[in-house]
Amino acid sequence: MKTKKLLLWMALAAAIPSWAGAAGTEPLRIGILNDQSGLYSDFGGATSVTAAQMAVKDFGGEVLGRKIEVVSADHQNKTDIATSVARKWFDVDHVEMIGDLTNSAVALAVQGLAQEKGKITIASGPFSAALTGKACSPTGFHWAFDTYASSVGTATGLVQEGAKSWFILGADYAYGKQLAADLTKVVEKNGGQIVGEVFHPVGTSDFASFLLQAQSSKAQAVALANAGADTSNSIKQAAEFGLTQGGQKLVALGIVISDVHALGLEKAQGLVATTPFYWNRDDASRKFSARFMEQTGRQPGMVQASVYSSTLHYLKAVKAAGSTDGKVVAEKMRELPVHDFFAENGVVRKDGWMAHDMYLVQVKTPAESKGPWDYYNILRTLPADLVSIPLADSTCPLVKG
Repeated sequence: MKTKKLLLWMALAAAIPSWAGAAGTEPLRIGILNDQSGLYSDFGGATSVTAAQMAVKDFGGEVLGRKIEVVSADHQNKTDIATSVARKWFDVDHVEMIGDLTNSAVALAVQGLAQEKGKITIASGPFSAALTGKACSPTGFHWAFDTYASSVGTATGLVQEGAKSWFILGADYAYGKQLAADLTKVVEKNGGQIVGEVFHPVGTSDFASFLLQAQSSKAQAVALANAGADTSNSIKQAAEFGLTQGGQKLVALGIVISDVHALGLEKAQGLVATTPFYWNRDDASRKFSARFMEQTGRQPGMVQASVYSSTLHYLKAVKAAGSTDGKVVAEKMRELPVHDFFAENGVVRKDGWMAHDMYLVQVKTPAESKGPWDYYNILRTLPADLVSIPLADSTCPLVKG
């Protein structure tokens, strides 16, 4: 009996190092949390997961002796679902970074939770400038585009070209309200004025009453401060109401290339917008986009390209830091430059914003396009310092401190 007990204890003792070794080689998990079934599902959705997986593969598939694993979930544009998933990922599944986070309200909630847990978030899909403003986090980053960039990049040029009076049609949530506020500042700073604004519920199907208000305002420019299916439906119905034929300029402040693809050039032609990425801009963009097309059957938009870039930068920071600790990695992310097809000379600032050049584009006419996804004429490059909130004006406590 004593011999059997001794052998049992010896077996248990021998197993302990094995268990410890298994725990030490647990995969490094990256989570992509976004809308995969609703009005923003084509904005990032499942193809953002593909972009993250591509970044992991290009990085080599492992870091610090650990395999890298990408997990994903659909937050359904609900903050309670998003925070519940994120909490489980952090506490149970040991996810170290959450990316994409399309939907500003969701992103703000998850970024706050991640800060409590000392985990990394990198927002690509949401546009709210509050993520790097008053709600900034030492472990939170904003990679692609925000309301300030959209307002400055698009409105400055149009006001200077004579569009002095503006009407804002915005979505009634954090993103739409922030975009409207930023646009108002830019228009007024350049000598224009906002003659009216109205906000619609997310997922609105009938924009008739809102567009009638825009028409009756006689504003020279009608700005759409919404995104996803809301932007597409706004543009379709604006075409039916003849807004542009009546002399008003239709400005899409939150449009992505998949919106133009869904609309078709007949309805989208002439729209002016700002974007941080266009698949056909240069050889590096085309090379990545060709690979993405092979896997997804579509060209990448700004969100998918940003998810790739930010995921790759995060992994580089983990390797350089020699750690997966959120605060340590966050500091390394701020130290390392961003140089890839998405941002040639990107800089991660103290507030978490990745400052980079963007592009003022106009949607081509059907006659100008050479085929599917050939939709933009790049009018000019917008330098990073123009489309980034000056740190002197930042409301981020990390900057003020």
